[in-house]
Amino acid sequence: MPLDLSLLPDGGVPWLAASGEHADIVLSSRVRLARNLAGFNFSARERDGERLRILAQVRDALPRIPSLARGMVLRMDELTPLDRAVLRERHLVSRELVGGDAGAELRPASAIVVSDTAGVMVNEEDHLRLQVFRSGFDMASALATAVLVDREIGSQLPLAFHREFGFLTSCPTNTGTGLRASVLVHLPALVLTQEIGKVLQGLQQMGLTHRGLYGEGSEVVGSFFQVSNQTTLGRAEEELTEHLARVIRRLVDQEVAARKVLVRDAGYIIEDKLWRAYGTLRYARSLTSDEAMNLLSGVRLAVSLKLLGGLSVYTLNKLLVFGQSAHLAHQAGRTLSDSEAAIARARFVRTVLANDAKAEG
Repeated sequence: MPLDLSLLPDGGVPWLAASGEHADIVLSSRVRLARNLAGFNFSARERDGERLRILAQVRDALPRIPSLARGMVLRMDELTPLDRAVLRERHLVSRELVGGDAGAELRPASAIVVSDTAGVMVNEEDHLRLQVFRSGFDMASALATAVLVDREIGSQLPLAFHREFGFLTSCPTNTGTGLRASVLVHLPALVLTQEIGKVLQGLQQMGLTHRGLYGEGSEVVGSFFQVSNQTTLGRAEEELTEHLARVIRRLVDQEVAARKVLVRDAGYIIEDKLWRAYGTLRYARSLTSDEAMNLLSGVRLAVSLKLLGGLSVYTLNKLLVFGQSAHLAHQAGRTLSDSEAAIARARFVRTVLANDAKAEG
């Protein structure tokens, strides 16, 4: 039986709400903390029996962890490949947890805990990967919640910690705070003005890295970039997130400035380009995933520039995620070929946009 997505707290995607600061440019803010349980080998040396005991300890502790007590526990090996793909498209699980894109073997006893406060991946690269999402640019709130849940977990489970090095993790780059903070941003004007290369180089010089919409291993499509810190050792959680927040504020200012340049120097050209993107989405009969992402990028920019009314950023966020291939197959109740998915995607996008147009009318 397919996974009933309505059972997930807030569908697992409250970050789609477009309620945070700069929501037209910043889709979401995320804080992830890597933790391991004391007394167990780390992932590279773990045995299946250890993984099962780790999962059992987490399950037993959940009723005593207030932020996770009402959470839903999903074991990856009890879900279909399609269900796991849907969870990944909602950013609830990593590529590592679901066995990769090519259907690689699942990690034994891998699972996820989903609550309306936070999510915890169990038996991924580390024993626990706690993650908190916030809509828009809201890093401070994401960190505060992550720290709270981390303390609740630490009061019930023995975490591997070294007085000198901090929290111990499978990968040395995560040792210390175990924190990875990331922000998902939409930077079409910097791409169109050909400033993006210089901007991304600047991020690297400031100790940050960038990836595509789905993090490590994913390509950048539709001018959506995930920006995050690279190392954690020797720096406090607040220092890491405040540094990222300062850079993102500057990045937002650069994107806003680039948008003003586009309107000033190529107003009619840009307006025509963005309206054509909207028209294609409204009437196309077949859309590949990359086509849809690029067209939605244009429409998102048009809405932000107030060239196009009647559409909300929330609607565009929803199309971005729910128009992905696994969601379309889940809705159809069966696996779809690439051509079938392209037809279903175009139909879904047309329906959503038509309903928004009726509501505006």
